[in-house]
Amino acid sequence: MFKTWPFVPILVAVLGAATPVAADQITLSPVQVTDWKAVYGRIETRDRVPARARLGGTLTELDVAEGDRVAGGDRLGRIVDEKLEFRLRAIDAQMQAAQSRLENAQTELTRGEELLERGVTTVQRLDSLRTQVSVISNEIAAAEAERRVVEQQVAEGSVFAPVGGVVLDVPVTVGAVVTPGETVATIGGGGVFLRLAVPERHAGNLVEGDEIFTEGPDGPRTGRLAKIYPQIENGRVIADVEVPGLSERYVDARVLVRLPLAQREALLVPEAAVITRSGLDFVRVATEDGPVLRSVVIGPRHEQETAAMVEILTGLLPGDVVVTDHE
Repeated sequence: MFKTWPFVPILVAVLGAATPVAADQITLSPVQVTDWKAVYGRIETRDRVPARARLGGTLTELDVAEGDRVAGGDRLGRIVDEKLEFRLRAIDAQMQAAQSRLENAQTELTRGEELLERGVTTVQRLDSLRTQVSVISNEIAAAEAERRVVEQQVAEGSVFAPVGGVVLDVPVTVGAVVTPGETVATIGGGGVFLRLAVPERHAGNLVEGDEIFTEGPDGPRTGRLAKIYPQIENGRVIADVEVPGLSERYVDARVLVRLPLAQREALLVPEAAVITRSGLDFVRVATEDGPVLRSVVIGPRHEQETAAMVEILTGLLPGDVVVTDHE
């Protein structure tokens, strides 16, 4: 059995085109046809970036689900660590106590300055009061800095999309306990491409820039072999194919891809010239004694600009004159 590939133009370099003898006759001559390798490619996104938790705690909000489209910087969820709220309250209480001590120290300093003017107190006592005010002021500044650190930790509970694209996976749910660095969602962005795994015996036939044909859910498309990776994995060569207009709806979907591997000579006749009788294929050939039916074995079907052609494996030779009119 031979596979046919309809609706895909064949890449041919004519060595000697079939020469027309009459309106209903052609003279066969070899042409070069391309052998294709059918493989499956997988649709992948150029960027697959996990959105990770920066804070450990409980996931209280989850704003996305698989399949949602997000922009870079969009909030995906929120993580809450209740201990941070307690720390903020403790820092606020410390700041209030320090503020009260500061007010008292400033009052003592003002009274000490008045007493020094009357000669009742000493300079050493006044310096001690000034030092006390400075120490308490620094304590308040340190508490404020510590509070800003905790506030930043609370803000880091919000999980944002690192890149714009589609949400591929959300492995957690609301109420789950997450740890720092755990993935909350996986975002695929940067466009899509086809990734192929070709058997290594065909590695020498792959050339970057070759035209590639695909058969996907959106119909046949033409792409370009963009990159061939030098490392062979599990006996297969990894290659990337760029296909304009490739659907982003399903990531990791498998798409049939045809790769050009080699060129060879073949005899092609119009598909309309093949006559099938009792399960056998015949072609009418012109001879000196008149047209005769000759049994042939046909091969793959090739689509050309002029007509649909089929390859003749056996039964005809170069120079034979094929009658295309069945009348």
